[in-house]
Amino acid sequence: MAIHGDFLTTQEVSDLLGVEGRQVRGLAETGSITRIARGIFDRTSVERYRAERGSGRTRTWAARTAWGAIALLSGAAPLDLGDVQTYRLRAALREITDPTDLAIQLRDRATVTTWAGHRSVLERVREELVVPGRQRLGLVEDDAIVDGYIHADRIAEVVRRYRLSEDTTGSITLRYTNMDIEFIQYLAAFNRTLAAVDAATSLDPRERGVGEKALVGRLELFRENARR
Repeated sequence: MAIHGDFLTTQEVSDLLGVEGRQVRGLAETGSITRIARGIFDRTSVERYRAERGSGRTRTWAARTAWGAIALLSGAAPLDLGDVQTYRLRAALREITDPTDLAIQLRDRATVTTWAGHRSVLERVREELVVPGRQRLGLVEDDAIVDGYIHADRIAEVVRRYRLSEDTTGSITLRYTNMDIEFIQYLAAFNRTLAAVDAATSLDPRERGVGEKALVGRLELFRENARR
């Protein structure tokens, strides 16, 4: 369905996400999408929700399992997963061939929020985050965009310190999680897997395509190594 303009009606959101009208209202009440007025919703917030969460028909993994999957695809050891859970996760990853399905299953690794802030604070905010980096995927870095991970305990402090305001069209993306942030830093520096996972849910078609292609490669390599 083609989307025009900055706003969507309840029916348009319902059709786009494949959910009922009452579920659309529920998403707005929880802040998952942004309601502008009665029956009118912000298009960007809906598109971001769809990119991160799909139509709601794909099963997702809990945060620790999702990070374990990213570690396995990176060729690293998962953090705090038992032998049985790791075995089952390996088996599940071997069955996945669609990078879109994988990206959606990994969506609960962090809560994605977008913010606006003065251009003068962008670099300082970036230094507070774990940033996987677009350059790992052959994409050009944009100094006007900040996108990275932060522990959930620190997001309020960063927002207050740099006077950020929540904005669905903002240039600052804070992905907050309760996962050990040093482990996320390790994965981000290890190889381009985490960067590919982030890119695969981008609103930019080119970036999303690059991320999905990289994930296909990681999945193929994982299956190949599993056969050895």
